[in-house]
Amino acid sequence: MENRKSFAAFSDAARYLPGGVNSPVRAFGGVDRDPLFIAGAKGSRIFDLDGHEYIDYVGSWGPMILGHAHPAVVAAIHKAADKGASFGAPTLAETELAARIVGAFGSIEKLRLLSSGTEAVMTAIRLARAYTGRDKIVKMAGCYHGHSDSLLVAAGSGLAEQGTAASPGVPEALANLTVVIPYNDIGAVAQAFERHPGRIAAVLVEPVAANMGVVAPEPGYLESLRQLCTDNGTVLIFDEVITGFRVAFGGAQERYGVTADLTCLGKIVGGGLPLAVCGGRAEIMDLLAPLGRVYQAGTLSGNPIATAAAIATLDILAEDRVYRELESAAANLEAGLAQAAAEAGVPLTINRVGSILSCFFTNRPVRNFDDVRATDVAAFKRFFSHMLDRGIYLAPSAYEAMFLSSAHTKQDIDRTVEAARASFQAVATR
Repeated sequence: MENRKSFAAFSDAARYLPGGVNSPVRAFGGVDRDPLFIAGAKGSRIFDLDGHEYIDYVGSWGPMILGHAHPAVVAAIHKAADKGASFGAPTLAETELAARIVGAFGSIEKLRLLSSGTEAVMTAIRLARAYTGRDKIVKMAGCYHGHSDSLLVAAGSGLAEQGTAASPGVPEALANLTVVIPYNDIGAVAQAFERHPGRIAAVLVEPVAANMGVVAPEPGYLESLRQLCTDNGTVLIFDEVITGFRVAFGGAQERYGVTADLTCLGKIVGGGLPLAVCGGRAEIMDLLAPLGRVYQAGTLSGNPIATAAAIATLDILAEDRVYRELESAAANLEAGLAQAAAEAGVPLTINRVGSILSCFFTNRPVRNFDDVRATDVAAFKRFFSHMLDRGIYLAPSAYEAMFLSSAHTKQDIDRTVEAARASFQAVATR
């Protein structure tokens, strides 16, 4: 499959943009190919500059749960845009959207609308530190929470010890305030509290890890996190930027029955436009200015076009059938991929929660970041290329998820499985 126009566009972009992209994973560096440049999308399909059509399982990295260019969402965007793109002043739509979110998440009493998941998590951490009067944060290795300084941190030299900066430009003094421990290891969390008594402001976690590929919480893990935070007076922050309105209407908190003190939402909550949420218990949220002294502000927060897209999206997702149909489609895809890999003799572990799933090239369970890093990434790269050449657009990284939308049909699933069958065979015979 030739991609001459995309290649030329990438070369041109590299003259003006670092690496030719505005977000690193878009450069396809994780799959040893040049990136596709996208001309448009509709439903479950995405189209590149060279006119090729693909079944899309990236979905803008999760937001497009209704598929691309859903008519109701597009209509809402057009109607809002006709009235003006931004006001920098309150609108009724902000309150309307907030009421819908509070109704969906029982743990959210008040919220602040923001523009990105990174901003939401940054705000949650600032609130947790102000509320507790403490400075340390616990996060899990492999969970990504945006690119703010406190969170671009790698695991330190010992279990439950302070982290080290994972990016140039992050001061070690700031990285030292973050403790990095394995996901799904409740003993490591307990040890962190023992080693840093009275200093942990927040435990920050993706309730379903989805930035190292999909890794589900083991039974009792989230419940134990909740109890440890309660016992130690620590704020539990759920980063539901991916899982919010994805694994259930009320996110992972609805699916697993565990509530957080603060919740971060993004992606789906904006209906495909830049919008995010930091919300939670009123006594914590009321620390934000103008009521409290914790400062946060944003010129485009609650943008009228984004709130219109969000309301239109959430109104459709509020229909129970959407999640039943997504669950069924994802289960069929999982079963088909597993069978195709088995037929080819390719070791494969599929982790799925609702309509997100990951294919790990290993015959072992994958429950944390060390397990993910032990998988056969080279096999994934070959699989990715074969699937792309057969018209299936997967995330260009072994550490990402596949996202289904309500626009994916049975025919899409069947075609994907057939492409996977041939691709697994190609991987096996190399």
